[in-house]
Amino acid sequence: MAKQYIDMDTLKFLLFDVHNLQTVLKQDRYSDYDLESIDMMLNAVKDFADKEMFPYFREMDENPAHYKDGKIVVHPQVTKYMKAGGDMGFISGPFSTASGGMQMPAMAVNASAYIQEAANNQLPGYIGLTIGAAELITHFGNQELNDTYVPNMLSGIWGGTMCLTEPQAGSSLSDIVTSATPDGDTYKIHGQKIFISAGDYEGAENIVHLVLARIKGAPAGTRGISLFVVPKNRPSAEGGLRSNDVTTVADFQKMGQKGYCTTHLFFGDKEDCTGWLVGEAHQGLKYMFLMMNGARIGVGRGAAAIATAAYHASLNYANERPQGRKLTSTGKKDVDQEQTLIINHPDVRRMLLLQKTISEGSLSLILLAAKYQDLSLALADPKEREKYTLLLEIMTPIVKTYPSELGKIAVDLGVQVLGGYGFCSDYILQQYLRDIRIFSIYEGTTGIQSQDLLGRKITMDKGRAFQLLSEEISNSIKQAMNHESLVPYAKILGEKVGLAQKVVQSLMGFAMKGDYERFLSDATVFMEFFGNITVAWLWLDMARSAQSALVDGDTNFTDDFYSAKIHAMKFYFKYELSKTTSLAEVLTNKEVLTVPTETKIFA
Repeated sequence: MAKQYIDMDTLKFLLFDVHNLQTVLKQDRYSDYDLESIDMMLNAVKDFADKEMFPYFREMDENPAHYKDGKIVVHPQVTKYMKAGGDMGFISGPFSTASGGMQMPAMAVNASAYIQEAANNQLPGYIGLTIGAAELITHFGNQELNDTYVPNMLSGIWGGTMCLTEPQAGSSLSDIVTSATPDGDTYKIHGQKIFISAGDYEGAENIVHLVLARIKGAPAGTRGISLFVVPKNRPSAEGGLRSNDVTTVADFQKMGQKGYCTTHLFFGDKEDCTGWLVGEAHQGLKYMFLMMNGARIGVGRGAAAIATAAYHASLNYANERPQGRKLTSTGKKDVDQEQTLIINHPDVRRMLLLQKTISEGSLSLILLAAKYQDLSLALADPKEREKYTLLLEIMTPIVKTYPSELGKIAVDLGVQVLGGYGFCSDYILQQYLRDIRIFSIYEGTTGIQSQDLLGRKITMDKGRAFQLLSEEISNSIKQAMNHESLVPYAKILGEKVGLAQKVVQSLMGFAMKGDYERFLSDATVFMEFFGNITVAWLWLDMARSAQSALVDGDTNFTDDFYSAKIHAMKFYFKYELSKTTSLAEVLTNKEVLTVPTETKIFA
C-alpha cells in the first residue's frame, strides 16, 4: 500500500507557522529543543511509521486481538511497538526530566502521536494508556510508587491502564462499587471493571492498572472514590514479580480498532489483590480527571488522524479513478470524449474539500490545545499560566468532540467518494469508518462532553474562560483584517462570535432560574454550534498565515500550497459556518421537547 496517509507539509505548516511552536520553545522549560531538532524528530517518526506501523494496519484488523485460555492474544507488532515506544521516547517524551522523561513540548508530542495514529490507529492506544497511568503516579503518587513503577512504564517494559467503568454503573462513576479494604499499609481490592483498553495482552511483562475504588465506609457518590495502583503482577522485595490476583475474564470483540484489545477484568477473585493508595483518600476522581483530560485530547487527536488518513485514501482514489464525462457548455455529456477522473466532478470535489477542512481543522484544534497546555506549564507569570489553563479547560471538550463527530462524517464521505468500492473490504475506507466510530464514545460520550462544555466550562469562573476564548478569536479577526482579501471572512466570523454570545445569554436564562435540565437539554446542539465557530476561527488563522506567506514571498511551501489553504477556508465558511444560523435558531427556541413530562411520547 502507498504510504500517503498524511501530509507532512500541512502538519509542519500548522505547527511551525500557524501556531508558532517557537513561542513555546523559547520558554526555559523547553530550552533543550529548537525547530530543527523537532523537525528531525518528526521526520524520524514518519519513517518509523512507514516501516513499522502502516504496513500492519489492515493485518491487525483481519487478525483481531482475542481472548484465549485466560489471556489476550495480540498481534506481535504490539510488543515490538511498545519496545520502540520506550527506545524512541514516544512514552517518556511528555514527562519532566525529574521523572526520567524528555520534557518535550506537548505540541511536538501531539504532532508525533498524530503521525503514528494516522499510520495505524490501533497501536498508539497501548502507549497512550501507559503515558496516562504513569502521569497519575508522577503527579500524585509517593516516591515509592514512582520508583517502583514509573521507570519500567517509561521504558515500555510495563504497560498501563485506567480502570473506571463497571458493568452496573457505565459512565455514572458515582455508582461504582469496587471496594478497597485497608490491609496494613495497603488495601485489598475487590470488584470488576469493563471496557478496559489495553487491559491485558501477551508480551507485556506487567500491566499497571490505575483503579477507582471505594474504601470501606467512604462517603456515597463521587466524594467517596479513591485511586489505587493495582498491578497485574506485584513486585516482590527480591525484585521479581508475583501474581496480584487480577484476572482477565473476557475481551470485547468490536466493529473497529480490532487490533487494540478491550478487556473485562476481575480484581480479587481469590481475595489476594493488593492496591496502593495514590495520594489522599477520597480524591480519586479529581486525580483521574488529570489523566482523563489528557486522554480526551488524545481521543480527538486519534479521530483527526483517522479522518486525515481516510481523506488521503479517498483523494488518491479520486485522482486515479476515471468515470463519466465532464458536462459541456450545452449541459450535455459528449460520449465521444474520454472518461474523466472523478476528481473533476464538482460533487466529488465538494466531498473531498469537506474531508480536507474537517481533518485539517481538527489537527489545528489539537495543536492549539497542546500550545495552551505548554504555556500553562512554562510561562513565568502566574496570571498568564492561569489564562492558558482556562483556555485549555474550555477547549478540551471541543477538542475531544469536534474531530470525533465531524470525523465520522468526513470518513463516511470518503466511502462515498469510492462508491460501491468503498463498501468493499478490498479498499481501506471501510476500515477507517469502522475504526472512527468509537471515538465519539471513548473517554466520555459526546453528550457528556457537551454538558461539560455548556454546564461547566462556559460558566466557570463567572464566564472568564468563555471571555478569554472570545478575545483570542477577536485578536485573530483583527489580524485577518490587515489583508483586504480576508476582510469579508473576518467580518462574518465576528458576526458569528456575537451570535454565540447571544446564544449563551439566552441559555443562561434557564440556568439563572434554576431550570438546569432545560439549560443542558440542548447541550449537544450547542457543542455542534460552538465547535463549528471555533474551527472556522482556526481556518481564518490558517488563511491569514497563508496569505501573509504569499505577500512576503515565503518559500517554505509552494504558492499552490498556500492558495489551497485559503480556498479551503472559503469552502468552510460557505458550507459549514453558515449552518450555525439554523443551530442558533434551535438553541434560542423556547419550546421544550426533550425534557421528560407526564405525556407519554414513546410507544
